[in-house]
Amino acid sequence: MAGDSPSALPVQLVEQPRLQKLKEMFISKFGTPPKFYARAPGRVNLIGEHIDYCGYAVLPMAIEQDILIAVEPVQTQVVQLANTNSSYLDFSTSVNNIQINKTKPQWHNYFLCGLKGIQEHFGLNNPTGMNCLLDGTIPPSSGLSSSSALVCCAGLVTLRANGKTLSKVELAEICTKSERYIGTEGGGMDQSISFLAEEGTAKLIEFSPLRATDVRLPSGATFVIANSCVEMNKAATSHYNIRVMECRLATKLLSKSKGLEWRKMLKLHDVQTKLGVSLEEMLTIVEEVLHPEPYSTEEICKCLGISLEELRSQILSQNMQDVSTFKLYQRAKHVYSEAARVLEFQKICSEAPANALQLLGELMKQSHISCREMYECSCPELDRLVDICLQSGAIGSRLTGAGWGGCTVSMVPTDKLNPFLKNVKKAYYQMDGQRLAVENNSLFATKPGRGALVFVEA
Repeated sequence: MAGDSPSALPVQLVEQPRLQKLKEMFISKFGTPPKFYARAPGRVNLIGEHIDYCGYAVLPMAIEQDILIAVEPVQTQVVQLANTNSSYLDFSTSVNNIQINKTKPQWHNYFLCGLKGIQEHFGLNNPTGMNCLLDGTIPPSSGLSSSSALVCCAGLVTLRANGKTLSKVELAEICTKSERYIGTEGGGMDQSISFLAEEGTAKLIEFSPLRATDVRLPSGATFVIANSCVEMNKAATSHYNIRVMECRLATKLLSKSKGLEWRKMLKLHDVQTKLGVSLEEMLTIVEEVLHPEPYSTEEICKCLGISLEELRSQILSQNMQDVSTFKLYQRAKHVYSEAARVLEFQKICSEAPANALQLLGELMKQSHISCREMYECSCPELDRLVDICLQSGAIGSRLTGAGWGGCTVSMVPTDKLNPFLKNVKKAYYQMDGQRLAVENNSLFATKPGRGALVFVEA
C-alpha cells in the first residue's frame, strides 16, 4: 500500500544470480560483504507527457529494468560509490559536504541528490557513511527514468543505512524535490511510480495530494518499448526547463485574463481549478486568450503589467534569463488536451468496451501528434520509429519520457508480438546497413513491474 514503507524482503542469494554476482563484485571492491541491497525500477509513461509538472494526472507503469545498489554502512563519514559499468568512474565524498554539480551532470550526482534529500528531511548532523556498488539495467538517457530511479534508490539506501523510516508517498515527494538539486524541474511522476508501483498494474498518479490508483490494462495487448538510440539528458539540456517555464508563463497570462490572482498561480491545473471549468472549456479559453505566435519577453511584461526586471527576478528561473521568446498557446493546448486523454485512457481501461484496444491506440496516436506539433518534444528519429511501429502492427504508438530522443512505447496485439519485433528490428535497427544495439535493451516487451524495495540476505 502507498502508506507503507518499501518492503524489506529476505532472499536466498543462491536463487538470485544478479544479487549473488553483485555481492561477489562488492567483496572484491570493498573487502567486506554488503549488509543489504536496494532496488528502484525505471518506468514507461503510457500516456500523459509533460503534464505532471502542470499539476495533472499521468498514467505510467514501472518496468522490470531497474537500479540495484549493494550497500554497507560504515563508521567513517564517507560515501564511496562504484559502478559495475566501468565507463562510470568511482566517486567518494564526505557525507557532511555534499556538492552537486549542475553544469555537467554525472552519474554520482544523481545518487547525491537522493542522499542529500533524506539528510535534509531528517536534519541528520552525523549521517552514516556508506560503501555502495551500483548495477543498472535501464538504458541511460532513454526516457525510461534511469536518473530518477537512481535518485530514488539512493534515497532508499540512505534511509535504511541511517535507521529511518518513511512511507512510499513521503519518499516519492522527497526524491521529487531532491532531484531538483541537479537542475531538473520535474513534476514527480518518475519518483512516484518508482515507489508506488505494484506488479501487474499500471497506475493513475495524481498530485496535491499524491495518490495512485490501479489501472488494469486490457488483455490481448502487450506494451513494447523501442529505443531510438538518440540520447537525451533532461539535466543537461534547456529544452525541458524551457517547457516548464512556458507552461508557467501561460498560467500567468490565462489567470490575468480571467481576473485571478495571477502572481500566486504556478500551474495550468491551478487555472482550471480556480475557474471551476472542464478541460474542454480550458481549451476554448486558450483559443480566446493566447495567440499561436511566440511571445517576446516584452509582450509578456505588457500582458502582465510588469517590468522586464520583475519578470526576470520574480518569474523566470536563473537558467531562463537569456531566453527571449516563449510559445504559450501551443504548450497550454498540449497540456489541457493531454490531461483529457489521460482521463479517457483510464475510463476505457475501467469500462473495457469491446473496442478498448482501438480506442486506447487512437489516444496514443493523438498524444504523439500533440507532443510532436504542440509541445515540440519529439525528433525525426522518434517520429520515424513511431511510424515504423504502426506500420509493423502496433495499435498505438507514441514517444515516452521527456522526448527529444529516448524511447517509444507501442501497444501491440499479443498474438502479433513476434512478427512486430522482427519487423521493427529490420526496419529501424538494421537500417542503411548500420546495425544499432538491438541486443542492448533497445527493443523489448514489458509488463507492469513492482516498486522500490530492499533485499536482505536470508
